[in-house]
Amino acid sequence: MDPFVEFKAAQRRGWSHFAPLEIQTIPAAAALINHARVRTGDHLLDVGCGTGVAAITAARRGARVSGLDLTPELLERARENARIAGVAVEWQEGDAEQLPYPDGTFDVVVSQFGHIFAPRPEVAVAEMLRVLKPGGTIAFNTWPPELFIGRMFALTAKYGPPPPPGVLPPALWGDPSVVRERLGAAVTHVTFDRGELHVAALSPAHHRHATERTAGPVLRIIESLGTSDPERLAAFRAEYDVLAGEFFEHNVVRQSYLLTRATKA
Repeated sequence: MDPFVEFKAAQRRGWSHFAPLEIQTIPAAAALINHARVRTGDHLLDVGCGTGVAAITAARRGARVSGLDLTPELLERARENARIAGVAVEWQEGDAEQLPYPDGTFDVVVSQFGHIFAPRPEVAVAEMLRVLKPGGTIAFNTWPPELFIGRMFALTAKYGPPPPPGVLPPALWGDPSVVRERLGAAVTHVTFDRGELHVAALSPAHHRHATERTAGPVLRIIESLGTSDPERLAAFRAEYDVLAGEFFEHNVVRQSYLLTRATKA
C-alpha cells in the first residue's frame, strides 16, 4: 500500500494546469539533453516528463524516447507537442516511485524538474537507476534551495497545507552534497553544471499572477487560503513579490538551476 496516495493525487491535480509554463522550460530542456550527452540511437526515459519538452528534444536528436508523468493532462499536451514536432515518443502515465519498465531498459534516464516532487527521494532514485543499464547515464535539472525557485518552495511550504510526515523539500535535490549522498556508490563520474532561465515578466507581481494559475504548490495555497483566510493569502502574495523582486531585472526573473550527470556503476 502506497502511504502517499492522497498526496500524489493532490500533486496530480495541482500540476494539471502547468502547460502554459512549458515555454519557460524549453531552453533548460536543451541544456539537460546536452548535459546528458544524448546520442542518436540512445534509448532514453524522461521521468516526470510533463508536457514533453525534454523528451521531444531528445527524440529530435535521434534518441528512442519514452516519457512518463503522473498527470494525464500534461501527457495530453505532450502528445500534441510530439505530433507538431513530427517525432515518435512512447508516453506513459505513471509514478516515478514505481516505474513500469524492466531492469536495465534504458541507456539514458533524465528528469527535468520532475522526479524532485516524488515524496521519497530514495525510492525515486532507486527506480531511475534500476531501469538504467550498467554504464548508462542518469541526468537531471533541479532547483538549488538558496536561489529563487528553491526559496519559493520554502515560501509555499510556510503558507500551504503541510505534506505528510517524511516528505522532504524538493529543493534539497538542488544541493550537490545531497545529490552525491542520494546517488551514493551506485554511480561514478558525478558531474555538475549550472544554468539559468530568464523568465519574462512586467513586474514581480505579474510573475506571481502567472504562477498562481499554473504551478502546483502555489495553486494549492490559492485554493486553501482564497476563501478561508484572505489576510494570510495577502501576506503570502506580499512575501512572494518581495522574493521575486530580488531576482527581477530588465523585465526578467532569473531562475538558476543545477544540472547533474552521473554514470551507473
